[in-house]
Amino acid sequence: MTDQAVDTGFVRLSAHADADDRFLGRTRELKELRADIERAGLDTLSGRKAPRARVLLIAGRPGSGRTALAEELVRQVADGYPDGVLRARLSEPDGTPVPVARAARELLAALELPAPAGAAEDDLTAALRTALADRRALLLLDDAAGAEQVDALLPEAPDCLVVAVSSGPLTGIADVRPCTLGGLDTKSAVELLIRYTGAVRVTVDPRSAESLVEACQGHPAALVLAGGWLAARPKSAVSDLAKRLHTADDGTDGTPLARVFRHVYSELPGPAARMLPLLSLAPAGLIDPHTASALAGCSVDAARAALDDFVAVGLLRTVDSPLPQYKVPGCLNPLLRALAEGQERPAELQLARARMLERTVRLLQACRAITETDSPQAREKLNAMPREVRFPSPRAAADWLLVRRPALLASARLAVADGELDTLARRLMSQLVRALVAHVGTQAAAADLYDVHSLVLDVAERRGLVREKAAALLNLGDVDAQTGRTRAALARYRLALDAGRRANDPYATGRAMESVGGAYQELGDYDRAADWFGRALAERLARGEREQVARLYGRIATTHTYAGRYGEALRNWRAAVAGHRRRGDVAAHARALSELARVQEYAGRFEESLRTCQEAVEWARRAEDVRLQAAVQLRLADTLEHLGDPTAARLHRAAAGRMLDEEAQESGTSPNQDANACEIRSASNED
Repeated sequence: MTDQAVDTGFVRLSAHADADDRFLGRTRELKELRADIERAGLDTLSGRKAPRARVLLIAGRPGSGRTALAEELVRQVADGYPDGVLRARLSEPDGTPVPVARAARELLAALELPAPAGAAEDDLTAALRTALADRRALLLLDDAAGAEQVDALLPEAPDCLVVAVSSGPLTGIADVRPCTLGGLDTKSAVELLIRYTGAVRVTVDPRSAESLVEACQGHPAALVLAGGWLAARPKSAVSDLAKRLHTADDGTDGTPLARVFRHVYSELPGPAARMLPLLSLAPAGLIDPHTASALAGCSVDAARAALDDFVAVGLLRTVDSPLPQYKVPGCLNPLLRALAEGQERPAELQLARARMLERTVRLLQACRAITETDSPQAREKLNAMPREVRFPSPRAAADWLLVRRPALLASARLAVADGELDTLARRLMSQLVRALVAHVGTQAAAADLYDVHSLVLDVAERRGLVREKAAALLNLGDVDAQTGRTRAALARYRLALDAGRRANDPYATGRAMESVGGAYQELGDYDRAADWFGRALAERLARGEREQVARLYGRIATTHTYAGRYGEALRNWRAAVAGHRRRGDVAAHARALSELARVQEYAGRFEESLRTCQEAVEWARRAEDVRLQAAVQLRLADTLEHLGDPTAARLHRAAAGRMLDEEAQESGTSPNQDANACEIRSASNED
């Protein structure tokens, strides 16, 4: 496809922007649903307090207006639920059920509550139930694939209300009566057509409008497509479309929606007809101009124009978003997917997916590179990228990453599930991790990073990439360790060690050994911790990595300190001090001296501790690190207290306080912003 504007064959309309969005029809259904909220449940009738939230079910085929009815019900009753409305979609566009853990995490995020990265489904659902136990909230669970999903998310709070949308009954959930939807009544259906065609064309031929409604069987999605087609062709009569639909060959799928869709699609020009089915490949059903451009092989501007034309006739919907974003209506996705598979060869579909993934990789590269403008190499690389994939500012890149986050994560999942695009999938996940770290931060993006690292592990195991497997296991183990799942982290670290050895990767091997030691230290098994740190130290010594050697001496010393083996701790801290001194790392030298003084104090060697502290103060001054100086001054004050010199101790504490005050005034932060800001930590930041 060329870079010329994609001709969809439709007149561009601005009237839809001003279309009346008032809810139409379903008066009886709304009345029944509201009555269901108030009616006594089985528990109430038996004299027991309801143990769980009331569940209302709206059942109907996709395109029947079931979600619109649920949203209208929520709008009408929301005032009775002061703790707000929570929404979750429980099926992917292709019908795949969304994992309960992911849905629970999204609901917790909507409540602005923490959800530990990598937490199990039971933990997340339990946290959600706890959060909702004392609230009066309304949950809208759209497109539920089965009762198990809904049941796992039900709050154990009788004051909450759950509105579930599904294609069928939720067998297994007690006390649920479904509200089953059919077509709209004729009056409401005609009014829906009028919103697109205008009143005149219906008024002059009301029987044809009713005939068109009959051909569509009052199906809202079919009526929207029919109305959009008529609105784009002001010279076409309503009767013409009604006749065509009545005489159309039903083929293999005789649903009204399929008939109207085939008619609308058959009149699309070639470029637009080719682009539309490919949109079903968009991850999470979310499409932006770049996605459409890559799938169809046209320019971004041409793709944007085509997407707007598709919206005008009801083939796409816009997403409420700061950036242009669209989605395929759920009811049309199976039709588009069938068209794509029937008209395009598998190789062509795979090529379209590859183009889309490649474009996403380029965008992620630019998204990360815009944060590295201090680096001449990064600036040169950024300037070499095509103009359409560059971002004007770091803020614009961060906004894009936030808006496209669901689609980006879905891209990674789909690419890994495909199994034939693993090289692109690996590049995509690598750039996604880097972009998230650059814009969001490791801690804030921990949950997303955990999911991506899990996908990396899947690809590495499938392809036998032992080096990448070791890296993924180390990353996953780190997140497990940070969230308190120490034994799970230990198991991952041991697997990473095996993979690192098979790959002959010295970094991964040494890192895994050290991480195993850190896990044992966290579990209180100090003998094994010291042993594993010692193994890691031997690896570093063999490779002459002096910085890591000095740091590992400190970790071994810390472990011996926890175990009360002060003699071993002192020996290793002295080795760490000597290592940092040889390297010329003044700040690390001062920290190690301070830790040596701490252990000397624990061992009752107060005079030695005082001399070591004084030496540490001098080295901290040379380092020109205000917080480090303050920390060492506080350590010196503690030692003077033990030596019976409270006056000198107060002077050093006062000096530390002045340093922090002056540093806070210069930086504009509070001296008490971080209670641990002046604590000297000897543990590695790698675990």
